[in-house]
Amino acid sequence: MHIGQVATRTELSLRTIRHYDEVGLVRPSARSQGGFRLYTEADVARLMVIRRMKPLGFTLEEMGELLSITDRLDDSGAAALDAAERERLLARLGRFEQAARERCEALRTQLSRAEEFAADLRRRAGQLTAEDASG
Repeated sequence: MHIGQVATRTELSLRTIRHYDEVGLVRPSARSQGGFRLYTEADVARLMVIRRMKPLGFTLEEMGELLSITDRLDDSGAAALDAAERERLLARLGRFEQAARERCEALRTQLSRAEEFAADLRRRAGQLTAEDASG
């Protein structure tokens, strides 16, 4: 599929998708005869991993590392791994999972505080509106 279709499916901008290509995170699987980027479902899946990592504050380097780990652990690459390497990759994957859980919890805390703030503003605005109506 073309980059515009990928942008629509992933809700990423064309510029962002091109940037991820430039930094080597997600390269298009092919190019058309006219030189346009062409993406597969696997490419879209990689972009979705990145999109989900971004709000959690993972760096581009961390995103690349996670993608590399999952590439190596997938069915085609896993057969070439020795047991020690597989365990090392699984341990690293576990650390990413732990970091993601911790970052989700931190975001929940921030959201709770933001919702409390918004509710406080609603109360204050309601009080001022009531005072204006009575005064």
